[in-house]
Parts: sequence; C-alpha cells; structure tokens
Amino acid sequence: ILLRTGIDAGILGDGVYRVSPLTVTTYDSAFLHMARLGNQFALIVFDECHHLPGPARQDAARMCAAPYRLGLTATPYRGDGRQVLLQELIGPICYQQKLDEARGDTLANYDLHRIPVYLSDAERQRYDELSRTIQQYMFQRRQEDASFTWQKLCQESGRDPASRLALKAFHAKSAIEDRAEEKLRVLEDLFRLHVGEPCLIFTGTNAMARDISRRFLIPCLLSHCGKRERLDILSGLEEGRYPAVVANRVLDEGVDLPDVKVAIVIGGSSSPRQATQRLGRILRRSRFGRGVLYEVVTRQTKDVARSRQRRASMDP
Repeated sequence: ILLRTGIDAGILGDGVYRVSPLTVTTYDSAFLHMARLGNQFALIVFDECHHLPGPARQDAARMCAAPYRLGLTATPYRGDGRQVLLQELIGPICYQQKLDEARGDTLANYDLHRIPVYLSDAERQRYDELSRTIQQYMFQRRQEDASFTWQKLCQESGRDPASRLALKAFHAKSAIEDRAEEKLRVLEDLFRLHVGEPCLIFTGTNAMARDISRRFLIPCLLSHCGKRERLDILSGLEEGRYPAVVANRVLDEGVDLPDVKVAIVIGGSSSPRQATQRLGRILRRSRFGRGVLYEVVTRQTKDVARSRQRRASMDP
C-alpha cells in the first residue's frame, strides 16, 4: 500500500495495533476490535469474503457502521450454504466474471490434465476388505433402524466398539485412496517433464504431504509452519533454491506466486472452492505465460467422485 499509494497504512493483527485512516486487519482481529473501531471508517473492503459468514466473523461486519462495503472473492459459494448471508453483510453482487472469461486477459492462459492411476493389487485387496467392513456394518444397522445414517455412526463411535471399528475402516480406506503408491510414481514423471520449472504440489492430507516431502526431498508446508518459515520456503521456490514445494491446505489462498506455472493436485476435498483456489495459484499473469494444472485421480475409488465435483469450477 505504501509503494502504490504513498499512504502508511495502519495494521491490526500479528501483535500490532496501529490505527490510521487506512487500516489493514485480519478477520479475527477485526472481530476483536470492531466494537470500538466500527464507527471510524466510511468504507470497508472484505478480501476473500467467503470467510465472512462464519459465526464470529460475521459479527465484525455487523459491528462496523461503514455505509460503503465491497467484498472480493473468486469463490463465493460455501459448503454450508452461508454465502446467502453475504447479501445482508455486504450487499448484492455488483460484478461477476467467470474463470474462463478471464483467461488470457486478467489471468494467464492455462491447461488442465487429469491423470488416472490405479491401486496396486495389495492396495486394492485391502481397500475392498475395508469397504466390505463398512457396508456390512451399515447394512446390519439399517436392518435394525432404517433411518440410521453415517452421522449417527460418527456420533456413536465414541461409545460403541462396532461403530468405532467401522469408522476406523473408513479412515483407513481414505488413506489408501490418498496415499496410493502409483501417485508418487506419476509425480516423479511430472518432475522429470518439468525439470527446471518451479512446481506446487497440493495434497489432501498432512500424511501424504510428508510422504512426498521425504520421497523427493522438497520442503513441506503445513498449517503449523511459522510465518518466517513459510516466507523463506516460498521465496526459495521462486528464486530456484527449491524445485518444488508440497502443501496440504496452507497455500490454497492468500499466496501470490506469479512465476510458478505448474501445479499438481495429488488429493483434496470435493469442494469446487478449493479447486478454484488451487488453480488460482498458477493463474497470475507473468512473463512465463501459460499455466498447467495436473490432477492425479485414483480410479475405482471415491477419489473419482471428488474429482468430478471439483470439475464444475475447473473446466473451461
């Protein structure tokens, strides 16, 4: 802000409390301080405003008396449906642009490639065994109670050994999908294909992120990493000290890496919002031109259904 406007902006957050006519704050700090600062600003801008409808964060918007409000987001929709609150907290949508409309203009051009992989024989055998364990338990319970749901199973797992066993089987099954050995072999091939180009790898779990970090000796960024460590690793990626960086969710948003044009999605949720955010890491316009995103999907598993749901936001 200082470089662009010449204004020394105030800061709320990260241990700093300095208020000025133009002040930057995190959502959490805004919630803590808005009761006494809410009448001091005429305009409030909510970056990544899809976070605003959270139970505590929306109170910050309500406590602010600013008559002019602007929300910015590439992914307004939430899994809990609370995006409807944005109309009340900020106002109606005044401008909207689809991802494909911004290609080659606001954003860099990009290519999407989906790479199917298969479980090994041993992984498939174990995966099917775990599936049968879950199916048999759910069948037995629904024979007793037709309204029995997965949510009820999770609630009972703390006190019922059979429910707990089924839940453990589900987590073990998910781990096989997420950490399939063939994914690592494909990743090795992609590294060879893009040698000399910085790469971002996104995973669905911390465990897979650590697997990749150990296998290929690249830095791993997880939510517990400190700010200084995170900045050092990302600058190392851009400067060429690190050929690639692997992360679970910590790089999904709030990171600007215009020189990184290769992203590889090894795993993740079914959320279209997460998919758009990850694609956005390689869409900053720069001298390096087109971006490319690879999505590695384990066939004949739930990984396929999650990928299909993500495609709604990723396909041109």
